[in-house]
Amino acid sequence: MEMKQLRSYIAVVDYGSFTKAAEKTYTSQPTISAHIKALEDELGVQLLARDTKNLRVTEKGRELYDCACGMLSLQQRMLDKWENEDRKTLSIGVSTIPSGYILPRLLEGFRSEYPDVVISIRQSDSEEIEAAVEQGACDIGIVGEEAGGGLVSEPIAEDKTVLIAPNTPAFKKMIKAKDLKALLSQPMLFREKGSASRKSAEKLLELLGKDLQDVDVAASLNDQEAIKNLVEHGFGISFISALAAEDRAREGRLLVLDTGRPEAKRTFYLIRRKNVQISETAEDFVKYIQR
Repeated sequence: MEMKQLRSYIAVVDYGSFTKAAEKTYTSQPTISAHIKALEDELGVQLLARDTKNLRVTEKGRELYDCACGMLSLQQRMLDKWENEDRKTLSIGVSTIPSGYILPRLLEGFRSEYPDVVISIRQSDSEEIEAAVEQGACDIGIVGEEAGGGLVSEPIAEDKTVLIAPNTPAFKKMIKAKDLKALLSQPMLFREKGSASRKSAEKLLELLGKDLQDVDVAASLNDQEAIKNLVEHGFGISFISALAAEDRAREGRLLVLDTGRPEAKRTFYLIRRKNVQISETAEDFVKYIQR
């Protein structure tokens, strides 16, 4: 029984699919299948009952899953302890909006209480951060959507999606009248696919009665500041985080419309691996956020 086989098995159970497990662990599907077969052959039991459509964990399979999670957790804790005996480290994965508007305030207070901690920050879209936390590349993550699979999510902050437009007389008139039909006929800028902000914008558009097929997409970008720059200079309008829009709205560089829809509310989540003990330093950070 090898650790790589157990990692493959945990991934299959967490994702409910050989294909998804291979994708999330950056492993080929034949390799995943070979690892599961090797475990079943060695243990002499069926771990997964599967057909062309469904996959079910057997009773013995559930026992192995619980043991495997514990074994890998112990291994990781041992390796972390040996690697960081002389220093405390914390690796945080964070999506775009939290990285700019939530994490800095959290770290300021945390560092004042734990000045000896070396902090590593990985910034990407929500989907990539979720994958990094699942794979153990980050101790914990902060993202703009509730995570599934092998992750646990805890809400830590709230925001809402608003519409931003250039500060011109024509747009002032539309926003004052809350003329959504006129506003949504304008060219629009979106975040990249995989971003929680993008998903939130698309959902709100649909709720406002705008068919996504009819939207004039001017550009898709992976940078929130670039979107604000383009909107400010008249390239189009966009749905973005209210937190991200605050500064330029206050300076009069952008116009902001709150649609007033309850669905515009957004929640940011602290995520960690399920059934895996995080480091003592990561636990200190979680407790600090909860306080």
